[in-house]
Amino acid sequence: MHWDPHKYVEYAGYRNRPFFDLTGRIAATEPALVVDLGCGPGNLTAALAERWPGARVTGVDSSAEMIRQARQRDNPANTEFVPGDIRDWTPPDGLDVLVSNAALQWVPGHQDLMRSWLRALKPGAWLAVQVPGNFAAPSHALMRALAGAPHWHRRLDGVLRHEDAVSEPQDYLELLLDEGCEADVWESTYQQLLHGPDPVLEWVRGTGLRPVLAALQAAEAAKFESEYATLLRDAYPESEHGTVFGFRRIFAVGRKLG
Repeated sequence: MHWDPHKYVEYAGYRNRPFFDLTGRIAATEPALVVDLGCGPGNLTAALAERWPGARVTGVDSSAEMIRQARQRDNPANTEFVPGDIRDWTPPDGLDVLVSNAALQWVPGHQDLMRSWLRALKPGAWLAVQVPGNFAAPSHALMRALAGAPHWHRRLDGVLRHEDAVSEPQDYLELLLDEGCEADVWESTYQQLLHGPDPVLEWVRGTGLRPVLAALQAAEAAKFESEYATLLRDAYPESEHGTVFGFRRIFAVGRKLG
């Protein structure tokens, strides 16, 4: 699946805020090694490097486009970016802080990966994860319903797996506690005010709609987007202030005890 770094960073203020809400709960003071797993275009990895200038901060992403974009930034000297697949990644020795922001929803079975990472981390190390929890929202429910319609089902069967993409907050809390962590888990719903024509469509083009677009030819993709945009306009009507797009996110921060 192709990722467009420029499309991804649209609405950067709204997309970045959960990262800072997440990492604000990490109380590490002088970590030596920090990893941003699923780092995207690297702008938030750089923020970690600026927060902990004495640490070596590594951004990891499976997208060559994202890694290329990240390396082209004017990054702090203590930052590096490497390609890597979350499914195959293992914590390096001495890791102090592991952050994964809005990436694990793409990885089936990521809960088992989290367990394996926690078992490999040293006592005192931190794991901080944020995933979207809005898969039941109209934006995603309508996408799934349209993909399952008779005229799209053959082309899009099995492309979307949103129903089981993430767990509920209690599940992540129990996972962290079971693996011997001091845990902090919560959820927030951000009431995002978007502007312009079809703003919710523009939002999901950067993330949730990517698998659909990747599965279709250009003409098909344009037709799907047109039908989907009509459904979104009814679900998210524009007001005099703009279009309100509520977005639920789930946060889990754990510090390994021992």
